[in-house]
Parts: sequence; C-alpha cells; structure tokens
Amino acid sequence: MKHWMLLFLLMTTLLHAQTTADGFAIPQAGRVFGFPRDHGSHAEFRTEWWYVTGHLDGRNGNDAKDGERFGFQVTFFRQARRADGKTLHLHLAHAALLDARTGRFVHEERLNREGWDAASSETTLAVRNGNWSLKLDEATQRMRIAATVKGEVLLRLELEAVKPLVVFGKDGVSRKGASAEAASHYLTWPRLKTSGTVKLGAEEHAVSGEAWMDHEFSSSQLEDGQVGWDWASLQLKDGREVMVYRMRRKDGRQDTASTLAVVERDGTVRHLASDAFAWEVLGTWKSPRNGAEYPIRVRIRFEGESFELKPLTEDQEQDGGITRLPYWEGACDVLDSRGQIGGRAFLELAGYAGDLAGHLRTK
Repeated sequence: MKHWMLLFLLMTTLLHAQTTADGFAIPQAGRVFGFPRDHGSHAEFRTEWWYVTGHLDGRNGNDAKDGERFGFQVTFFRQARRADGKTLHLHLAHAALLDARTGRFVHEERLNREGWDAASSETTLAVRNGNWSLKLDEATQRMRIAATVKGEVLLRLELEAVKPLVVFGKDGVSRKGASAEAASHYLTWPRLKTSGTVKLGAEEHAVSGEAWMDHEFSSSQLEDGQVGWDWASLQLKDGREVMVYRMRRKDGRQDTASTLAVVERDGTVRHLASDAFAWEVLGTWKSPRNGAEYPIRVRIRFEGESFELKPLTEDQEQDGGITRLPYWEGACDVLDSRGQIGGRAFLELAGYAGDLAGHLRTK
C-alpha cells in the first residue's frame, strides 16, 4: 500500500506542476509532502541539494577535551540537463572541515555523472558521490555521513533530529524572486544531535555536537537583476533557530524576496518579510586567491533582538576548483546584544567572486 501511495503522490504532483520552457517542474503552493520519498531525489526539478553543516566538540568519554572544536560541511548537489531528448544528471559535492584550534581549513569539490560514481535515490534519503555518502536509516530515523577530504580528513557522523522537520516559505514555497520560477521547496532539520569521529591527519577525535540540514529542490534560484545571496543559520542557546537569506541585486540592494524565519522552541515557524529585519556588515575579508571581498562579520536585527556572527577564522572560502564558483561558507559564533556567546551559526556568501547569472538564473 505504501508504494502505491508514493506513486500516487508523485503522479499527482507531476500532473499539477507548471514547468519551465525546457520542461522542468516549478514549485507549487500546497504541495503535499510524503516521507521518506520526499527526502529523496526529485528528477522533475532541475536543481537539488542536501546540505549539512555543524559544530563539533572533542570528547573523551564524558569529558570534553579543552579547545577541540570543529566546523564541518558536507553537501550533495544534483543538476539536470536536457540534451538530445534525454535528461542527464550531474552530481556535485562539497566537503569541508575547520579545525578551530589551529585555523586549518580543508575542503574538496567533486563532480561525477550519475551512475557508478554518483547517485541519489528517489524513494528515500540516500545520496553518494564516490566514497562520500549521506543516508537515512528508516528504522531509527538517524542519518549517517561518511566523507574524506583530500586524503587528510575522514568524517564518520551520525545525526538524530532533536526538533521536527520544518518547511520554509508560504504554502510550502520559498520565494527567491518575483517570477514563478525563482522559487524552491525548502525542507530543513534545524537541529540535529550529532556524534561520531573526525580523523585529521594521524589524529582521530571522538566528537559530538549539533548540525543543521537543508534539502532544497527547484528549477531556478535567481532571476534577472540578482547576482548572489547571503544566507545564515543560527542555533541559539535558548532553543530557537533562525534562518535568513538575502537575495542581492546588481545595484547592491536587498531583493524584496529576502526573508528571515524563526523556528520556535516548539518547532513552529514564523516568517518575516525583507523589511522586517536588518543585515548590517561589520567587517570584510579579502580572498588572496581571487580578490573577492566577503562581508564575513555581520549583525542581524529583528523584532528588537540583535545577533552578531563572528567567524571562527577568516579564511573559510571554498575556491571552486571544478566549478570555478568560489564562495565563503563558514562556522561562526553568535554574539548576543551584550556581546555574550548566544549560540552557533553558519554563514554562506555567494556571488562575491563573480555573478552567478549563468548558473542559477531563470533566463
């Protein structure tokens, strides 16, 4: 019965979805999500990613080792192309680890065609790229990550949801612009208890901490006039989470599609419009590799609250060796209005080393 229901949901979605000029689906309001199927791949959409970031602390049994702290990112992308009447899927993946004690930042990018070297299940969460993988154990509802980074880092992590899955956007659609195509379905686990091991060089560290996971699928992320975005996820000590994205326009203005969402302690979500929050740049860092200047220290204000994001180290740029699309993705502390640490965060800054036009735009 479960398989018939999944098939019905998929067929219904396809029948009612609008499509792009080349036949890819456009996110529709009121979509009924079904799990575990919707944790998996959605081949009817052009672009999809499964994105995990987190903060990890060293541990030795029940005793934390002073100073051992890591930030990590593991992301799997699927990108579809139409060619000669066929749909081809390319799989890109990024992995990175920051050793906060030393400032050492190791990252790697991979690109493979769908098949032997890379794949994403359409029935559940199971994606891989080479020996990197992200899988959901349906029996325990825990996720497992395995990844190596440039032969220097080995990550083996288990993640378990502390709070329920949330859907960002009005009626299940997260808008990135005024056009119908500039939108996505945006699913998030805002807080995941995380444990496992990090091997860095010859040293293996038992670690525990918290992670954030996004699963987003769309057929476009940018529209004409937009050049990139700033995004942040905050996990606050008081049990709330904040997600904010700013779509940036060519003239430097914040697009009106920008939004901030607060996930309350009970898992309910509140969305704030672009004019209901402020994003203030406090400091920048210039890449020695490409000259891009990233606004890596920011203050976010909303509803009388103020949070500053302070990077654990400045150079957390991923230089896009394969895609040639450098971006900054970094682990940060969250400082409250008194300057006290009020949580942890990740900050993503895209489009500062070049316009993302040809990669994610609707036209």
